[in-house]
Parts: sequence; structure tokens; C-alpha cells
Amino acid sequence: MTRNYYFMGIGLILLVLAMTAIAYPHLPARVPTHWDAQGNVNGWSDKSNLFMVEPGMMAGILVLFWALPWLSPKHFEVDSFRTTYLFIMLVILATLAYVHLLILAAGLSWHVDVGRAIAGGVSLLIALLGNVLGKIRRNFYVGIRTPWTIASEHVWNATHRLAAKTFFAGGLLGLIAVIFKAPFWLPVAAILAAALIPAVYSLVFYKQLEKRGQLS
Repeated sequence: MTRNYYFMGIGLILLVLAMTAIAYPHLPARVPTHWDAQGNVNGWSDKSNLFMVEPGMMAGILVLFWALPWLSPKHFEVDSFRTTYLFIMLVILATLAYVHLLILAAGLSWHVDVGRAIAGGVSLLIALLGNVLGKIRRNFYVGIRTPWTIASEHVWNATHRLAAKTFFAGGLLGLIAVIFKAPFWLPVAAILAAALIPAVYSLVFYKQLEKRGQLS
């Protein structure tokens, strides 16, 4: 069952390489690869790099997610939530593939607001992560990893129940903001708040438990 996630990840990498090969003859020698907050291009790259950068990052992430369970110390294993762990890997890979296809579209001079499209994709990523954050058990690799969540399983679980809500709400708000062409700062603020609120909560809740002598 878990192998299917790796097969899907490999499939996404192959899809990106295939789309790049198809688009390659029609691309200019240098293609836009980075945009500022206003959607203006501020970074260019040789088109040959399209075969290496994003696909290389995707391959690296896939290998990393394969290796991390073996590297996990005792009592911090990812086996108890392996399906969720691999779902997170797949969502990240799909987001990178999406960004790469937007770069290809920009290189082909398609009329795409890449900056806004990327903001929408990241917002969707955050919302999807929110759907599974509550299932993540204490570990060193994925989730809200603050000193206080790592130190206490109780704090970890409470923080991730909150983060599931803030991530989903922040991602959804960011996506709606993108769809309705709200100012760029709004989806960014929604995503930052989604991550910052549970991080601060983990400190506050830890100190409350510490004061009451209830730390596990």
C-alpha cells in the first residue's frame, strides 16, 4: 500500500520531465523562473536547467522521505502515521510539479498570472496539510516542531489539533483571496498566521502545564 505513494511520486517526476521535453523545442533560450510580489519577472534561467532544478528537487524530496523513517530515533518513529506521512510527501511533490508547469506556461508565453497562481497553489497545499495535521504523531521531521511540542506528547497532540484548524482555515482564506484577486499580502498573511498561531500556542500551553506540574 505505502509503495503506491512512492510510485505516484515517481510518476509525478516523470510527468514533469515529459512535459518539459514536449515544451522544450518551443521555449526561448532563457525562461522566467522567479516572480516578485507584484507578479513581475525578476529571475531567469537557461531552459536546459528545467530538466534539473524542479525534477531534481522532487527526486531529492522523494528519497529524503524514503530515508527518514529509517533515521528516526526510537519513540519518534513515523510508522504510526506512515500513510499520512506519505500523503504529505505526495502533496509537496504535486505542488512542485504544479509550479514547474506554471514555469513552462510562462516560458511558452501563455497568459498566466504566475505569481497569483503560485499563491493559490501554496494556499491549497496549506489547506490540504490542515486536513491531516491532527493525525501526525510526535516526530522530528513533519508537523509543528517547536521545542515545546517535541518535549511533551500532550503539547504535541494539542498543538496539532489546533494547527489542523488554522492550516485549513488559513489555506482556504488564502485560496479565496487569490480567486477574488485580493491584495497579495492577504494570502501571505493568512498562511503565516496559520503557522504562527499553533507555534505560539505550543509555548503557552507548555508553560501552563509546567506551572501546574502536569508535564508528561
